Amino acid sequence: MSEIDTTGSLSGRHALVTGGSRGIGAAIANRLAADGARLTLLSRDFVRATETVARLPKSAHAHAIACDITDPAAIADAFADARAQHGAVDILINNAGQAASAPLRRTSDELWHRMLAVNLTGTFLCARTAVTDMLTSGRGRVVNIASTAGLRGYPYVTAYTAAKHGVIGLTRAMALELAGTPITVNAVCPGFTDTELFQESVTHVIDTTGRGAEEARAAFVRHNPQGRLIEPVEVADTVAWLCSDAAASVTGQSISVSGGEVM
Repeated sequence: MSEIDTTGSLSGRHALVTGGSRGIGAAIANRLAADGARLTLLSRDFVRATETVARLPKSAHAHAIACDITDPAAIADAFADARAQHGAVDILINNAGQAASAPLRRTSDELWHRMLAVNLTGTFLCARTAVTDMLTSGRGRVVNIASTAGLRGYPYVTAYTAAKHGVIGLTRAMALELAGTPITVNAVCPGFTDTELFQESVTHVIDTTGRGAEEARAAFVRHNPQGRLIEPVEVADTVAWLCSDAAASVTGQSISVSGGEVM
């Protein structure tokens, strides 16, 4: 990752990013570190998360913690470790998630529960834990990385779409409940973004349909009116703004970063 000048706008803030080892999570970590935040990256892949920490700006104060966000006990331990390193959590970025596709009739119970657990329940568990810190310190930002799938429907991803719709509902409910406090809660909804997770989806399409790589990729890109994939840094820039003082009156929103796919 390239270094950018630190603005200091988040200096002294402790940001915890789930799913911070790669893709959008790593881009968000890089941007928040550049803005001066102290960082904790949670990931099931501790080795990769540690490598991401090593690529952050040299001035960053960051560390990685291995954590399965579907496990309440693991979350409690991870947050305790994070507080010991950097103090109370001021910013929570709920980025961890998975996307799996299957036709409705072949969506197994296991797939359904896994999509809800990783994408929705994990977001709820981390938010519930972080808000305690924020209420005590008197400031806070919660940003849930949802998806355009949380704002519209897509075929063959019933479980994922349901989970991301749930994240939008959770965001709105939390924002209203916390509106009388200095905590804001928002969702960012990326369209198809150029990450390893996206490449895995392309590979799945190739394997299950026999399409060529270009045709499979084009099937995703066609959803974007700008005719391109979203870059992870574009999502990170939106998140950084929501975390800043400039967005103090913005709460309960679901911001689409999708080239106009969802308006």
